[in-house]
Amino acid sequence: MAISQKLEMRVGQGLVMTPQLMQAIKLLQLSNLDLVAFVEAELERNPLLEREEGPEAERGDGASEIIVQTEEFPGSETSSSNEDWMEDRYESRAAMEEQLGTNLENVFPDDAPAAPSEAQPAAQEAPAYSEWASVGSGGRPDDDYNLEAFVSAEVTLPDHLARQLSLTVMDPVQRLIGQHLIDSVDEAGYLRGDLESMADKLGAPIAEVEKVLAELQTFDPPGVCARDLAECLAIQLRERDRLDPAMKTLTANLDLLAKRDFAQLRKLCNVDEEDFTDMVAELRRLNPKPGLVFGGGVVQPIVPDVFVRPAADGSWNVELNSDTLPRVLVNQVYYSRVSKGPISDKEKAFLTECMQTATWLTRSLDQRARTILKVATEIVRQQDAFLVQGVQHLRPLNLRIVADAIQMHESTVSRVTANKYMATPRGIYELKYFFSSSIASSEGGEAHSSEAVRDRIKRLIDEESADDILSDDTIVTKLKDQGIDIARRTVAKYREALRIPSSVQRRREKRGGPISG
Repeated sequence: MAISQKLEMRVGQGLVMTPQLMQAIKLLQLSNLDLVAFVEAELERNPLLEREEGPEAERGDGASEIIVQTEEFPGSETSSSNEDWMEDRYESRAAMEEQLGTNLENVFPDDAPAAPSEAQPAAQEAPAYSEWASVGSGGRPDDDYNLEAFVSAEVTLPDHLARQLSLTVMDPVQRLIGQHLIDSVDEAGYLRGDLESMADKLGAPIAEVEKVLAELQTFDPPGVCARDLAECLAIQLRERDRLDPAMKTLTANLDLLAKRDFAQLRKLCNVDEEDFTDMVAELRRLNPKPGLVFGGGVVQPIVPDVFVRPAADGSWNVELNSDTLPRVLVNQVYYSRVSKGPISDKEKAFLTECMQTATWLTRSLDQRARTILKVATEIVRQQDAFLVQGVQHLRPLNLRIVADAIQMHESTVSRVTANKYMATPRGIYELKYFFSSSIASSEGGEAHSSEAVRDRIKRLIDEESADDILSDDTIVTKLKDQGIDIARRTVAKYREALRIPSSVQRRREKRGGPISG
């Protein structure tokens, strides 16, 4: 068969990522602070965009605005339906697509809305705008992408502690508790707040909160997460292996040291003058404010994107934080006046591009808000037990469950949960913290949350006696009797994540008696 060259014309379908779609993807995964910065840049760049300065009645004629209507959790008395804003601006979908210069159907096969499953009847079909929300990920960085902004970013104390938490604590429940404690640490590195009130707010046992705090106090810098100066200095001395009984007494009586009552201190510490001088000198070499090594800059508080409040009928009201939603207007009057004047073709093309960009931006902002609200509402529905009973009742949840429920793709849910926060009666949490793995049920029932299984393993080991130490195989058998299908290697992994030694080590420790500190 001869090899030859020839020209052929074929008709086919292809995927095109327009700049508008790239912008929509970028907006969807931005935090509220980054979104405000992005909108401010667009306001400076586009003469047809205006910021809303007053109430709707004070807006100029011809200006159009996207007003996001917040939704409540199903069953709330204040629930309201959303009006389709496109009907007010365009006579038909075709006219809208012609104005925007693109087709608004989902252009990415891997981001298509998930097909309704048996567990999700067709009656829960998402509104039409959910198709546009499920745009795909990817695309090249635009001109505003600045690598140096990431390389030179200053690491804050909360960020530093959160990174250590993610590497040290594997249990999702303990991670939630740890993140809550980290959020209560001031810039000097001290934990502000009462542990009992925190435990009550989280719905967790006080012993569990104290255990997580003890783990946080081993983080870098030494002395961080202490509740007072004495504890901060004791943590640093323990790090240096210098927390002997005399030093414990000295740190417990800092008030006498401040009064320079050295005679009384030497008597309490039961040391001579030379040793006491060395102890005080060592104490002075410690850092009383370990958190300041990360700088004393302004700490930016977390602003939640969604509020969750209990309703009178026992359900939950889920609403967007309107303060985080930039409100921009498209000045149609200015556009009409300028476009009808004597302008060149280049100026006319620029004006048309500005109108398309402004129109798409307002619609992108509206769609971003609606998508966040849908995802947050489904998370609240799935994690109702957590909101009512506390952190120990987190359900196993993954992106697929939420995506199927709201008829969107997993990638869309993943983008929405990044850098978004929800304010609940139990505290402020990032949306991604509500997702955890599951353990299958041996009886074919509902799956068990991985953190709930970890808690059961911990309880079994805590209740064991010195004469009846449970091996990993025995724990597997006991869990299967409780309806939890789990492998031995998984039990070993969870046990190690909980910092629990093996059965051989536990038997040796319990028979040898408690180890003095």
